[in-house]
Amino acid sequence: MPDPELVAHVAGSTGLSEGEAARVVGDVLAHYREPVEDFVRRRHARLQLHGARNPEIYRTIAAELEERVVAAPELSERQLRRIIYG
Repeated sequence: MPDPELVAHVAGSTGLSEGEAARVVGDVLAHYREPVEDFVRRRHARLQLHGARNPEIYRTIAAELEERVVAAPELSERQLRRIIYG
């Protein structure tokens, strides 16, 4: 079970039951546990699917990585390319 204090806070601020709040907190934590490499590959594929070109994709992914709860290391365009294409 996630941090009980966090679960209680989410339950109190949203009106969810403690069980529902625990599931929400667990889902959010699972999302942020995704390894950086998996996140980069997933976002690249999704952005490419929507017609974005690589230079724009690299900028978008780099900006998104800065916003993660536990900030990922700053990655250069070359590093992003190597994660995506190996």
